[in-house]
Amino acid sequence: MSTTSLKLSDELKQRAASAAQELGISTHAFMVDAIRQAADAVAQRTEFVAQALAAREEMLQSGLGHDADEIHDYLRKRLTDKQTPAPAAKPWRK
Repeated sequence: MSTTSLKLSDELKQRAASAAQELGISTHAFMVDAIRQAADAVAQRTEFVAQALAAREEMLQSGLGHDADEIHDYLRKRLTDKQTPAPAAKPWRK
């Protein structure tokens, strides 16, 4: 495990210490977890954007897409009935 030093303003260091104390953990553990959460969030966003771009490319290539109102209706129904079938993709080009 490598060591890294951080230069924090006094105010930020105090906020981290207060938050850690509130959680019942060390300031070090709080900062390590905060960095892990931030790195995980970036990785998750990167994957989400990649999936969105792939879906867009697939839609452009196939010419098929979903009507937003049908998707919203499907999602509302799916909240109470997990067996609700997803709507079929339709041609969107004219």
